Amino acid sequence: MAVATLSKHVPIAGERRTQYGTLRVTPISPHIGAEVEGVDLSGPLSAEQLRDIRAAWADWMVLVFRDQHLDREAHKAFGRHFGRLHVHPMNHGRPGQDSEVLVVKTNAQSAYTAGEGWHTDVTCDEIPPLGSMLYITETPECGGGDTLFADMYMAYEMLSPPMKAFLEGLTAVHDGALPYIGNYQSKPPEGGYPRHEHPVVIRHPDTGRKVLNVNSGFTTHIVGLQRWESRALLDSLFALLPREPKLHCRVRWEPNTLTFWDNRCTQHHSVWDYYPHSRYGERVSIVGERAPSAASAG
Repeated sequence: MAVATLSKHVPIAGERRTQYGTLRVTPISPHIGAEVEGVDLSGPLSAEQLRDIRAAWADWMVLVFRDQHLDREAHKAFGRHFGRLHVHPMNHGRPGQDSEVLVVKTNAQSAYTAGEGWHTDVTCDEIPPLGSMLYITETPECGGGDTLFADMYMAYEMLSPPMKAFLEGLTAVHDGALPYIGNYQSKPPEGGYPRHEHPVVIRHPDTGRKVLNVNSGFTTHIVGLQRWESRALLDSLFALLPREPKLHCRVRWEPNTLTFWDNRCTQHHSVWDYYPHSRYGERVSIVGERAPSAASAG
């Protein structure tokens, strides 16, 4: 299947659209996140609908589709409109499991909930996912279980000019062992979890905008700095997200909601505030076309 590319439209404050021909959106915040109406993801999608979804995704980064009734194959089919589906490192070698689907399940017996802490999905891969689609079918009866998303374009733009110039020459290590072994206590596959270097500041391949590209979920250190220098710098960058709520939008889940986010310019944080109640969903992610490029590469 041919994969259409996103437009080069670069949205700025005040220019983001809410009407896209075949669908309309309601913003969740002024700059990130929008709820989408006018499309049924369970059936065939026209070229016009896919064009409008891609345009809204480029504008808003996080799209929320309510009242969707999808089986697993329909969920995966929607993902494949944007590229090849990703196989999560924790799904490798698990017999009897659909390797393209990551089950996101939390209940009273869970030792953790997936995604509790600010992160970008699987940046330990050489080519991280370009986007993820989480479909939630069960929400806590007590409420809660929201997901926060952060605008990493804005996070970069909030930095001072000297800091931007300094960071643009750096690379950082992203290591899957940090969350998957350190937090989730999982058994690594043969050869270990992926570990790769990526630029600290990247250029989004579709919009051309600069993005701050470190996250506390996977980034272990900055290459070439003393350990204490790297730790101090990363901690200060990680602290931007909890300190600056204007970076965020908050998705409040309802049963049969699908949220599609751009993994290249956002981070997210799953809020586990509903113990001992349950939350269930399934996620598919789409493989990027190439490794992240340094902002200085043009």
